[in-house]
Amino acid sequence: MSAALTHEAERYVGLMSGTSLDGIDAVLAEIDQSGQPRLLHTHYLPYPDSLRAQLLALHAPQPDEIHLAACAANDLARLYAEAVGALLDGVARDSVRAIGCHGQTLRHRPADGYTLQIGNAALLAELTGITVVADFRSRDIAAGGQGAPLVPAFHAQVLRHPDIHRVIANIGGIANITDLPVDGAIRGWDTGPGNMLLDAWIKLHNGVHYDHDGAWAASGSVAPGLLSELARHAYLQLAPPKSAGREQFNLDWLDATLARLDCAIAPADVQATLLEFTATSLCEAVSRECRGAQELYVCGGGARSSALMQRIQALLPGMRVAATDALGIPPDWVEALAFAWLARQTLHHAPGNLPSVTGARGERILGAIYPA
Repeated sequence: MSAALTHEAERYVGLMSGTSLDGIDAVLAEIDQSGQPRLLHTHYLPYPDSLRAQLLALHAPQPDEIHLAACAANDLARLYAEAVGALLDGVARDSVRAIGCHGQTLRHRPADGYTLQIGNAALLAELTGITVVADFRSRDIAAGGQGAPLVPAFHAQVLRHPDIHRVIANIGGIANITDLPVDGAIRGWDTGPGNMLLDAWIKLHNGVHYDHDGAWAASGSVAPGLLSELARHAYLQLAPPKSAGREQFNLDWLDATLARLDCAIAPADVQATLLEFTATSLCEAVSRECRGAQELYVCGGGARSSALMQRIQALLPGMRVAATDALGIPPDWVEALAFAWLARQTLHHAPGNLPSVTGARGERILGAIYPA
């Protein structure tokens, strides 16, 4: 009997490709009737350099961008299908009820009433023979919300503790936090850059896609003047709910900030300062907005940077700081698992957003469904 016809636990695939533009995180999860997931299989498929460059270029206006974005969406769908195929090697596809696909964000402008994640979900459904749920953010924005972050609803379902005030920090390209108090409303928002500027700066100077373990940043020294200028970014002064992306934090903004200082800073020192900026913007948000929190658990690529994790622990000395491994979910797979869960919410006609997080007028069923 297929998963779609049973009232027992169901299987879902989650696909996440975030603002870091590194590749596709794919998970297969079994989710029980209460909404609790169990991670079964994982697969990571890196982006080819050509696709990464194409997607990065599409973040800025350019000639014929509608055609280029549509072609990139098709390429992404084929790559998503390849990731699903590797993930489900040996697994019957009719045992999977749906794929939850976040898509690749090209624009996120809730103030203008829209967000755009590409990936051609119709083609993905055609290539895999599995129902696809996509475009999760748009309904929340239509209801007056930010459309992001969406993972706090999943964090609340899976990682909240009845007696301990926890904060979950996801450090991908952008950093966001979920405040999970024992009592009271769950809140969440983007705190500022995560790995986005760090990745861009090391790619520019060293030709690699990321700073492994934060080693290059650790080799430099923080430039106080640059850190002060970075901290003046208007986004950091906004009260939540709020969300950010490449529109706010990018190399053009960093270059303009460096130009204002009118002094030479060694590239390794800029990298050290960017790491400190990620850590301080996140920790200041936790200290200011999550009073009384006892534990901070980190997921996303930032959890694998010992330099970044050490700075976060130093800036939050009264809290336990650890990766989400300690809670039973490896940090690399939390977001993909969240989108498997969000697909399940959609097909069960259950809300996927938290108005206290996004600022939407109320709970909404998220996502567009592309049947197999």
